[in-house]
Amino acid sequence: MAANTRPPGRPSLLWRLGDLVARRRGRTLVLTGVLFVLSVVYGSGALSVLSLSRFEAPPDSQAAQVRTVLWEEFGVGAPNFTLLVTAKGGDVDAPEVVEAGRRLTEELAAVPEVSEVHSYWTSGSSPTMRSEDGSQALVLAHLPGDADTTREVLTTLSPEFTRDTAEITVQAGGREEVFRQVGQESSRDFIRAEMLIFPGVLLMLVLLLRRFVAALLPMALGLFAMVGTLAVLRVLALFTDVSSFALNLALVLGLGLGVDYGLIMISRFREERRRTADLRTAVAATVATAGHTVVFSGITVLVSLSALLLFPFAFLRSFAYGGLAVVFFGIVGALVLLPALLAYAGPRVERKRQPAAEGSGFWHATAVRVMRRPFLFGGAVLAVLLLLGSPFLGIRFGPPDDRILPEGTSSRQTQQQLRDNFASEEADVLQVVAGGEGAPPSPQQLREYSAALSELPQVAQVESAEGRFVDGVRVRDTPSRNDYRGAELTWLAVTPLYDALSEDLEGTVEAVRSVEAPFETAVGGYPAELTDYRESVLNRLPLVMGLIFAITFVILFLMSGSLLMPLKATVVNLLSLSVMFGALVWIFQEGNLSGLLGFTATGSLDTTIPILMFCVAYGLSMDYEVFIMSRVKEEYDRTGDNEAAVATGLERVGPLVTAAAVILALTFAAYASSGVVFLKMLGVGTALVIVVDATLVRAILVPAFMRVAGRANWWAPAPLRWVHDRFGISEAASAPGGSPGEEWAGAAVGAGQGAGSGRSPGH
Repeated sequence: MAANTRPPGRPSLLWRLGDLVARRRGRTLVLTGVLFVLSVVYGSGALSVLSLSRFEAPPDSQAAQVRTVLWEEFGVGAPNFTLLVTAKGGDVDAPEVVEAGRRLTEELAAVPEVSEVHSYWTSGSSPTMRSEDGSQALVLAHLPGDADTTREVLTTLSPEFTRDTAEITVQAGGREEVFRQVGQESSRDFIRAEMLIFPGVLLMLVLLLRRFVAALLPMALGLFAMVGTLAVLRVLALFTDVSSFALNLALVLGLGLGVDYGLIMISRFREERRRTADLRTAVAATVATAGHTVVFSGITVLVSLSALLLFPFAFLRSFAYGGLAVVFFGIVGALVLLPALLAYAGPRVERKRQPAAEGSGFWHATAVRVMRRPFLFGGAVLAVLLLLGSPFLGIRFGPPDDRILPEGTSSRQTQQQLRDNFASEEADVLQVVAGGEGAPPSPQQLREYSAALSELPQVAQVESAEGRFVDGVRVRDTPSRNDYRGAELTWLAVTPLYDALSEDLEGTVEAVRSVEAPFETAVGGYPAELTDYRESVLNRLPLVMGLIFAITFVILFLMSGSLLMPLKATVVNLLSLSVMFGALVWIFQEGNLSGLLGFTATGSLDTTIPILMFCVAYGLSMDYEVFIMSRVKEEYDRTGDNEAAVATGLERVGPLVTAAAVILALTFAAYASSGVVFLKMLGVGTALVIVVDATLVRAILVPAFMRVAGRANWWAPAPLRWVHDRFGISEAASAPGGSPGEEWAGAAVGAGQGAGSGRSPGH
């Protein structure tokens, strides 16, 4: 081993941090241990204070404004709880069934937490509330309050009203009951995933690192990040809504990043220990080099996840809160906790056997082979990626429904009967508010408008203060309820057909909104909420993606000093993501592998989950990009040989990237067993993109691209070179050969320092 040496001149900030942690390892472990225990104690209560989320339109949307007006002016809300009543005699109009149905309606209306109830038997025998064969009918209710309030009520209300009497059987459903059971299922998935993930990850780490103590360190880092995140989420829940689904991401991402950062730090520590006998120097050098990579890697993941904060929806923001917290604690743990553990464990972390000689190994040989024929190998991989991503061209967005739950779930069984036996969607009625100029529309105007709405091919019937309308004809002179007309406003209930909503929800809403009227109108209701929600998400998507690309480009430029490397990283990451989105369409939209994975395809995808997956997967892909680019640049700065730098960099980091990717992919894949399709999509899609990115992309496409680009990989125009020389931060690198007199080039700390960075040979 080389003798102990301290870097000449002013060492980098990360070197000084590593040296301090190594010298004060006992105090560091005590402080981080206290923080860990406090986070466990406080964070253990996070699940009880986190919220359940809804797909609601933003406050400034048309649907949200209609929701507010209906509640404030009429005391009316959209139906969100359904009782499906089946007559045992096969006829809901039989006298004994009519009596039972009325009693059931009155009993539900008497529940204090229920604001309004109407049923087939109290709505003038509305045909939209009766099944096509006449054996079933509906009782619809609105439960006011946020998602937590309504779903807590339904915890007792649904079992209470699920019954079997001499005349009827009653089943509970509706969207609030569906998503209540989604929350229950996701909580069970969280526990099941923990039981699967932790022992599996520990076993893989033991097999990889060949030392049990070494395998425990990434696990400790992952746990530190996870419990810290739980504590942060509980604090945030005091000030804003935080979805309970964020816990699932915190678990898998916390452990995954713990493995990523742990492996890169342990590998570098082992390398430094072969250079120096001094443990303190080895720890400081590890933090100065691998710690630098961790910082940049974490920043890129933070940028991708923070973009979710731009969406005005608690559901997506919650994943940002959880993701930002887990990455922050992952970085802190990698720079503080892990170095202290390395300094304490010392030789028990080192390899028992010496590694293979430099210039050998699978990754080195693969890189050399690819760079000999870059167009052949690179072109073949590019063709495969484009083929795998091609199903994405047929993506079709649609609303989430009960089929995100397992088939045996009670609310799904109820909703399936509604789809099979009812021609119209009374529970998803479109609510139209009309008037607003000092008086409601005149009776004649309202009749004409109601008739025009009922003529739409997507509409089963329209009810207003002027009666019931079907196919442009008034079939009932009096309304089934007396709250349609107010002092200045009136509202109409437009019942869409099931087929219209399932085939083109947005088109149905737009058709209703486009019907002209001689007065002001606004359309709300749950289908309109989903439409406005999706429109708001898609409108913000270009801004979100643009910011992600721009900020990560700047970060990678500051790290590499190259103009081409950030562009290459963006392109290859998008190619990786195309595979993920192609798989989402092929598997979850079209239903391939549905039997194997245990879900029901609906022919469309919800907008939210692919966007979430994009932000998560893009950040993780950049994670591996930073790992490899950092080491390749270190080798290029040392030798000035582009091909040798690529081969050596991949040789050093490639095995780590592969191992970390396999472990992280298996961690995400644990959610393939989830009963909730959202989590199943997140698990399968993210696991696939991680594997593809760490193998086909990093092992073949990246070296092929860098071979073709040659010295242009490290080129930047003069003004940008000046920017990088002044503001860029380069990883500390050992001098050639790692000789006893090796020098550590400090990373630039603050503007103008630039120690050890200099100008790479490519400049």
